[in-house]
Amino acid sequence: MNSRQHITRLAGALCLAAAMALPAAAFQLPWQKDEAPAPAGPPRPVVTEVVSDSDIKARSVPGLVVARQQVTLGFQTLGRLVARHVELGDDVVTGDVLAELDPDDLADNVRAASASLDAAEVQLSTSQATAERTRALARRNVASTAQLEQAEQALATAEASVGQARSELIRAEDAEGFARMAAPFDGVVSAVYANPGAVLTAGEQVLQLSAREAREAVIDLPDAALSELGDGAVFTVWQDDDPATETRATVDRIDPLADSATRTRRVHLSLDDGAHLRLGSLIRARVAGETEIAMTLPLQAVFDRDGLDHVWRVQRQGDQAVVELVHVVLGASLLGRAFVNSGLQQGDEVVIRGVNSLSEGQAVGERVAP
Repeated sequence: MNSRQHITRLAGALCLAAAMALPAAAFQLPWQKDEAPAPAGPPRPVVTEVVSDSDIKARSVPGLVVARQQVTLGFQTLGRLVARHVELGDDVVTGDVLAELDPDDLADNVRAASASLDAAEVQLSTSQATAERTRALARRNVASTAQLEQAEQALATAEASVGQARSELIRAEDAEGFARMAAPFDGVVSAVYANPGAVLTAGEQVLQLSAREAREAVIDLPDAALSELGDGAVFTVWQDDDPATETRATVDRIDPLADSATRTRRVHLSLDDGAHLRLGSLIRARVAGETEIAMTLPLQAVFDRDGLDHVWRVQRQGDQAVVELVHVVLGASLLGRAFVNSGLQQGDEVVIRGVNSLSEGQAVGERVAP
């Protein structure tokens, strides 16, 4: 092969390698057209809330006025309820008879227990006589040791039976005395659980009695809200349908265990003297000192950035919208919302969902109401 043929073959190989390195688009046929890049989709919608003033009722929690001293009453023995002398809402004084069980059934029990005791005592007398006779025979070697042991065992059994029968009689006599339910203190009947004719077990609920004088308000709050309350925190409380009854109440105690269903704990509020709130009234309560009007935000709208609370505020201009990072100063939180002390104005649109997937200046779409 001469040098010219060698050069020709080398040039052909280089051309083939260059062709293979070209992208497929370089071999586009004349009738094929370039594909345009897919257009970008519209910005995603965002779930937002427009900040506005919240009225006082929206920032309060419901509650109830209850008696500080309140007991549920039942009979200490089983029986049939034959009389209930009070109804819901009745006033009673200490010693008033509230309800009664059928005395005939209890008297029958006393008679039966007394008869059992009599029979046991007769058996005891017989066993004592038998034991004395067997001992005498044993001393003369007429009765065997086995016979003596049997007589002594029968005597011990008879003595135990008498003791048991006597206890049953005492119990029956006590039960007969428990046939009447008396009021343990002055108060009002706040609940009724049983009606005449019902057969009750010992301790079954019949009535609830509440003291009139010592009253308190109770509300239920989640742990997140409780963390904002200090010792002796003061609330403003008013009857739900009568704001004119507004009064002050102080946190007295908080139940140590949360309700298994609602995950809230009961807060007991001591009412000021002279509070015109009736027992059983539905009330509303808010932290004292808050202004009548305030702005609130869902806690899920707030996130931490450099150790400070921030939110995403939506800025809209025509059909375009972007988010901007805004530092906010929050107050107390209650029922999943936080009071806004500064950083936002009424009418600001704030993102409340998906806040961790946004960035400064990101374009967003139309507003979706929560």
